[in-house]
Amino acid sequence: MKDQTAKTSELIAFAYVEYSAKVYRYIYYKINNREESEDLTQDVFIRLMNYNQIICEETIRFFIFTIARNLVNDYLRRYYKRQEITSYIYDHRTATSNEIESQIIANDLLSCEQYKLSLLPPQRRTIYTMNRFENKNVTEISSELNLSVRTVENHLFIGRKEVREFMRECI
Repeated sequence: MKDQTAKTSELIAFAYVEYSAKVYRYIYYKINNREESEDLTQDVFIRLMNYNQIICEETIRFFIFTIARNLVNDYLRRYYKRQEITSYIYDHRTATSNEIESQIIANDLLSCEQYKLSLLPPQRRTIYTMNRFENKNVTEISSELNLSVRTVENHLFIGRKEVREFMRECI
């Protein structure tokens, strides 16, 4: 048994000298990272040393590259999963900050609109408020305020125009 272990150790040492550069190039070609390629090359031979079954001289080369391929696949799977998580976190953080920023801008614009509304004549302010904030149409406003449809349309047109011009100045 000791003879077999010594023979396996010699075979692994020979394989390291013979194939480590080729394994390194194979891994580097796949992942394009020098340090990680060196680490993964070492991991290939560590796995080979931890292999508890008999290793044949005829099949060791294929076994080494099978281990290398599996390690590269695991590495790439973890790498792309990490990229996906990082991308999600970045996108979520950007979306959240954009939502907060958009909310602040919307609140500022609303306060500008409220200020301009306070400067409008009372009837025009009432008509504009009923249309804009209470979602009432011209007919509903005219019947509720006992005004003609044409008067409501006129007040609404002038009120929108004045608010729009004021908002352009604010922006």
